[in-house]
Amino acid sequence: MEFIASNFNRQPNIEDIAKHVHLSEFHFQRLFKDWAGVSPKKFLQYITLNELKKHISAAKNIEALSELAGFSSPSRVYDLFVNIEAVTPNEYKTQGAGISIEYGIHNSPFGLCLIANTSRGICALEFIDDNATMVIQQFMQKWQNASVHHNQQSTSGLVNAVFNKTKGPLKALLYGTGFQIKVWEALLKIPFGQLATYAAIAEQIKSPKAGRAVGSAIGKNNIAYLIPCHRVIRSLGGLGGYKWNEGRKLSMIGWEAARTR
Repeated sequence: MEFIASNFNRQPNIEDIAKHVHLSEFHFQRLFKDWAGVSPKKFLQYITLNELKKHISAAKNIEALSELAGFSSPSRVYDLFVNIEAVTPNEYKTQGAGISIEYGIHNSPFGLCLIANTSRGICALEFIDDNATMVIQQFMQKWQNASVHHNQQSTSGLVNAVFNKTKGPLKALLYGTGFQIKVWEALLKIPFGQLATYAAIAEQIKSPKAGRAVGSAIGKNNIAYLIPCHRVIRSLGGLGGYKWNEGRKLSMIGWEAARTR
């Protein structure tokens, strides 16, 4: 690991790293993945991305970042950010600058909700109880460099589309790590009115031992209902936690089950 971290700028391959620790490529790769939980290649990507984050504010352009990382092409910097952070290098650098967001607060079958939309899709859907001020502040903080406007008229149709399915597939702008995105994509595959367990989601994303990490990623979902984290329950049948109140989760499950029947 120290060798990889200190040599990230020349992007050593498996042969180089295995030779450094006097092992065959096969045995080294298997040993590393068993111990670290990720492949040497993936570990190198995380190390490289972490270093690029430190320098991205001062870097003049993506070519400078590419040179720092020892990449053969600037496109590899772009791919690294998109595949692991789910944002482009420029979006990471500007923290939402240049993105225009409109939000509104509306009634839904499960109480008041804040919904926010961009040209690339819905970026937030949060339920509100007696904490409207806090929800709005947290939303604004997350997108502090974006251009955010309150627009009840433009967002009202979205609420109907989400809960009443008044039009076809909706777009969502997801903001999270690569692992979180992978978990949220798995949630989208749970059919309306059906349930899945945390363990089943972990199996689906090919990380069967990552049940706790899956639960944490589900808890970070900030697009309620549309990304159906309410459809995930414990293996023994318990509801499990829910970011927006367990009673609301139970209501959603019953509401969907009734409409399925």
